[in-house]
Amino acid sequence: MSHGHVDHVADAAAVAKRTGAPYYLHAYDAMRADLQTGDLVFCSGSYFFSHAIQKFTRSVWSHVGMIYKDPTLRRIFILESETMIGVRLAPLSKYLRDYHGKNRPYKGNIVVARVHPEIDESKLNHAISYGMDELTKPYDNFEIIRIGFRILFSVSRRKRDRKYICSELVYDCFDQIGVPFNLRDEYVSPDDIWLDKQVEPQYRIM
Repeated sequence: MSHGHVDHVADAAAVAKRTGAPYYLHAYDAMRADLQTGDLVFCSGSYFFSHAIQKFTRSVWSHVGMIYKDPTLRRIFILESETMIGVRLAPLSKYLRDYHGKNRPYKGNIVVARVHPEIDESKLNHAISYGMDELTKPYDNFEIIRIGFRILFSVSRRKRDRKYICSELVYDCFDQIGVPFNLRDEYVSPDDIWLDKQVEPQYRIM
């Protein structure tokens, strides 16, 4: 077993212990058919910016996105606001095999969760449609730093602009269909969505 694999397993155990996320790994190909539009993808990354997000939000989670299952193309996409890129739609398989075009998988753990009670499919499609209307909107690269300062000094959030961090995009998509997540403060982080009682973990795929 390689040193990198040992570290990855240890990271998965730490994530499971701190969050209650599933520990055992599910093969993506085995559970792919069960994925649904509107499922949430939580990432705990091992990258510099991932660690910054984790530190400022006091959480193991560094990223969150939404699943879009295209019935015509038979593809699974993730709708997300990505650091330095902005709002985009990317094949989920890219995380598993070719993250950022580097022919390597994502460095970290990925857990899929689902919102309960079950949401009508037409509403979930509307949520995704709202997110797609935001495609190419820029990532708010300074919002995580602002969140850190607001945590330290208990300062309220500034007025929202049209830039997004990942969790703001997901929050707004669900808020559009009358399914707001419960926030501990006036900002929204991946951990706020994870801790909402409506969100139930399903699988760990990395």
